Amino acid sequence: MSLRLACIADDYTGASDLANTLCRNGLRTVQTIGIPADGLALPEIDAIVVAFKIRSVPAREAVAAALAAAEYCTARGAGHVMYKICSTFDSTDAGNIGPVTEALAARAGGLCVPVCPAF
Repeated sequence: MSLRLACIADDYTGASDLANTLCRNGLRTVQTIGIPADGLALPEIDAIVVAFKIRSVPAREAVAAALAAAEYCTARGAGHVMYKICSTFDSTDAGNIGPVTEALAARAGGLCVPVCPAF
């Protein structure tokens, strides 16, 4: 697998939009709903979009899901992990975008985390 890019999406429809955009720009892309089972045989791909429904769950659940997805993708060779957020920005009063972004940045050693709002 030549996985170069992993995208963690906070909703299914935005994930589909992003997967479509990646495909239209020449990347062999697979979208999953949640983290794939370890035994799932993926084709030769350049990018994976892991879709969750984590905009309106408690922040700790959103963070755990995003970190697990990042771990799954980097273990399979993804050199870049991006966090795709909804264009309505957030669906909870407290918000999950900040906690998830901070957790992904900490996982990356304080490096920047690309955040992609819907197109």
